[in-house]
Amino acid sequence: MNINRGLQALSLVAIGTVLVAGCSSGSDDSETSAGPSSSASKPAGVEQESAQPRLAVSYDGGIAVLDATTLDEIKTLPAEGFIRLNPAGDGRHVFVSESEGFRALDLGTWSRAHGDHDHYYTAEPALTDIRFGGEEPGHVVVHDDRTTLFSDGTGEIDIVEPAELLRGKGVATSHKVEPHHGVAVAREDGTTVVSVGNEDERTGVQILGADFQQIAANDQCPNLHGEAAVANGVLAFGCTDGILIVRGNEITKVQSPDVYGRIGNQAGSEASPVVLGDYKVDKDAELERPTRVSLTNTDTGELKLVELGTSYTFRSLQRGPQGEALVLGTDGAIHVIDPITGMVTNKIAVIGQWSEPEEWQEARPALFVEDSTAYVSDPANKKLFAVDLAAGTVSAETAVDFTPNELTGVTG
Repeated sequence: MNINRGLQALSLVAIGTVLVAGCSSGSDDSETSAGPSSSASKPAGVEQESAQPRLAVSYDGGIAVLDATTLDEIKTLPAEGFIRLNPAGDGRHVFVSESEGFRALDLGTWSRAHGDHDHYYTAEPALTDIRFGGEEPGHVVVHDDRTTLFSDGTGEIDIVEPAELLRGKGVATSHKVEPHHGVAVAREDGTTVVSVGNEDERTGVQILGADFQQIAANDQCPNLHGEAAVANGVLAFGCTDGILIVRGNEITKVQSPDVYGRIGNQAGSEASPVVLGDYKVDKDAELERPTRVSLTNTDTGELKLVELGTSYTFRSLQRGPQGEALVLGTDGAIHVIDPITGMVTNKIAVIGQWSEPEEWQEARPALFVEDSTAYVSDPANKKLFAVDLAAGTVSAETAVDFTPNELTGVTG
């Protein structure tokens, strides 16, 4: 069943440096030029009147591609294992995490500039032959017109230019650090901010120059996890006792108000200097269900806690088009928060009450935002919803024949 209520269109120890083809294994530490195998054949497109945004939804056994406006299913693609999805930054592809690295999935929608206007095309979604990284693919970060992929099992960092990926070119600048559950962010000035750690611990971040030599470092971030970019190119990384702020080549620490005040998942917006984060205080809990979120102002260094009166999970944090903080609570509502004042300005009811499962891989409601539309999955009832954030109402919903897990999308 599909119901459309008039959804608006979506308007550090260095090991080596290498330029690699996207379908290589990433294990070669020598410099290599990209050969013909680094390009993927692109399906012929059908021209459309406007951009055609699409969603990718993972489930046990595959990936479903949906029209982001109508929520109609376009195609399902079989896939094995626990499937993770991340935007690739080019408006067309998403990265699928496989056992041996990242693989680009073409959602089959894109635009092409032509003078003072764009042309819009669609094609059938397809998994490409473009691959990056190595074992245990982890975080994918889109920032400064670059997409940085980190493979936990190998310590490989792959820096991809989305414009080249859009052309079907699987080429990356690659570098290795000691393997750990990490994250890396390439910046416009050629530097890369990388977590520091090993298989036992993560202690902070380092800033590497264009030659991948260390410029600065900070080791005061125990169990570093997660990343967010906010206004003016500022980056933030969560710690068990606060948050690290990286502004240019300066690294500072904002301390949590509690001795153990873990911020492990963050969401940023270029429209705001404030980082939205989770906030946990029980060091010994196997599964803590927090009801407060953190708002860290990177301009002032103030860390504010906001009580929601409902719990949430790591898939609950997003940002709106004006930088508003959005949290999907276990009460089934999207809580809209002013990031500066910390005031909850709206609660948009979307789904019924739910509870967080014990295992993090298990499906739970997810929140994804593209422009002024929020998308919410409801695994228990096998449904997906689109929410008009400006109106504060559900604008479309659909029932699916699978249990949705991860959720992301592209603008086309």
